[in-house]
This record gives sequence, C-alpha cells and structure tokens, in this order.
Amino acid sequence: MKQGRSLFRRYLKVHFLFIFFPPLIMLLFSAFVGFTVNEVNLDTINPFFVTLFLFSFIMVAFVIISWLFFLRLRKRLISLQEVMTFSADHNTFPEPVPVHSDRMDEIDQLGLSFNWMIQQLEDSRKREYEEELLRHQLIANLSHDLRTPLTILRGHINRLHKESICPEGQDSLTEMDHTITRTGDLMEDLFSYTLLTSGKDPFVPVSTDIARLVRAAVAAWYPVFEEQDIQIDAELPADHTFYWDADPKWLTRVLDNLFQNIIRHAAEGKYVNIVVDVENEQIILADKGPGMDNSSYEGGAGIGLSAAHYMLQKMKLKADFTSDTIGTRVAVGRA
Repeated sequence: MKQGRSLFRRYLKVHFLFIFFPPLIMLLFSAFVGFTVNEVNLDTINPFFVTLFLFSFIMVAFVIISWLFFLRLRKRLISLQEVMTFSADHNTFPEPVPVHSDRMDEIDQLGLSFNWMIQQLEDSRKREYEEELLRHQLIANLSHDLRTPLTILRGHINRLHKESICPEGQDSLTEMDHTITRTGDLMEDLFSYTLLTSGKDPFVPVSTDIARLVRAAVAAWYPVFEEQDIQIDAELPADHTFYWDADPKWLTRVLDNLFQNIIRHAAEGKYVNIVVDVENEQIILADKGPGMDNSSYEGGAGIGLSAAHYMLQKMKLKADFTSDTIGTRVAVGRA
C-alpha cells in the first residue's frame, strides 16, 4: 500500500505555523525594527503584558485549530462508522467509502483497507453462491440418474423372486428389495432438501388451521399405519383449534417426514400417539419404538430431519425430540 502523508505530521505542522510562527515574527520585528502603534513605542510596553498576550494568543490558536482538526477528523470517522452500521443493521455488504488518492493519510488508508475487505467479501460470497449452485445441480442430477439403475435392480429382484430359490436366498432378495426402497427414499429426501435450500420450493405463509391440517395428514397416513399393524391413538379436537402463520404444504411435508420415520424406525412398537395440544399450541407425536439412538434411525433419518428442521426454522417453529429405549416423543411448536 502506498504510504501517504501522515495526518499527525500535518497536525503538528499546522500548529507550528499558526501558533509559533506569528509570535516569532512579531518578536523579531519588534526587536530589530522600532515602530509605534497609536504613538506608543513597542519597546516601552511591559514585558509581562507582551508575554501574556503571546501566551493567550498561543492558547486560543491551539484550542481553535485543535477543535477544527478533530472536528474534521470526527466527521470522517463518523462517515466510515455510518457505512459499517448501515450494513450491520440491514445485513448487507456496505458500499465502498470515498478515498482521496492524492492525500492518502491514515484515515484514507483505513478506508482503502475497508474497501479492499468489502471486495474480498463480495468475491467470496460470489464464489460461495456458485459452488452452492453447482452442488445443488450435482445432487439433483445424481438423485435423478440413480433412479434408473435402482429400478432395473428392482426388476431383476422381482424376477428372481419367481424363480425356485432356497429360503435363505429369498430372504436375501427381500432384504435387497428393502435396501433399494430405503435408498430410493433417501435420494428422494436428498432431492427434496436440495430444492428447499436452493429456493426452488418457495415458502408461502398463510394463517393455517392446525387441527384441520393434522386431521387431514392423519387420514392420509391411516391406511399405511393399518398396513403395518400400528395402533393409532389420536387426540384431534373437532371444536377447538389454533392457527400458525405457516406454509400448509411445508407443514404437511414435515408431518409426512415424521410419520415416515415412525414407519421406518419405530414400526416394531406398533403404537403411535398423535395429539393436537390447543392450550399449548403444539403438535405432539409419540411412538414406542427403540428410540433414536439405534443405528437404524441414525442411518436413515438424517436427511429427512434436516429438511424438516429447515422448513420449521423458516416458519419460525421448532421440533423438540425426547427419546429413550421405550420410545420417541416429538413436540412441534413455536420457536
């Protein structure tokens, strides 16, 4: 960086010129040239009054020049502070501050460094956006391209099921079919999460009747729970409800994800409790599965739960999980 003129040196020079130089000129002039002012010879003036006058002149000049100097310095620093404060309040990058290249004192050097920092941050944000866009495109393409080989594998497995194979082989084929199903579900969750984070599935909040929405979601999943022999204990009030400013489609997807995790990881408990707590404005789900600490849950619920947490956060909601060996409880409420 080019080193310009020092602000402090300019300050000292100005003080020397306007404080010490005029009195010195006056003393030298009075010492070598005798003249009178209003018929009073300067040589006859009391030295005390001369000294007092010079001292007063120096003090007044010092105060005035210092005040002007620091007032100007304060204005320049405040302008820099206002740019920084505006960016912090509005969560945006600040605009570059004007810099006097012909002067380049310490404040201008600070402004130049500040502008360089802004440029680096903008370049970094641009690179991050491009990398994020590339990653989303890669995940979307990967999720789409893997569906074809999985479909082919499932077709071959279905063909092998019709062949005469020993019971152990049939069990292996069944496990392979379940694995393909789980892989397809994971890719679907990954694709859904990518759409959410890339902004292609926008958040549209409206005043939503929560009891009604939960009843519709339970009705849609009721045949699936019955197929898995899962007992449904639902407490869904018909006469009372509460409202959230939420996206009904997003909230339904959150419930779908939670119901799906019960089917995947807690079906052995054969029980699910679904409650709409109007008083506390919560949606409560509970099962009697083995809990979230077992390997099956940890291996298959991460992406779906990440998408659910993302949607809940955007809707200013949260999900509190309580899990042990006798079941898992999820309470969805305001953040």
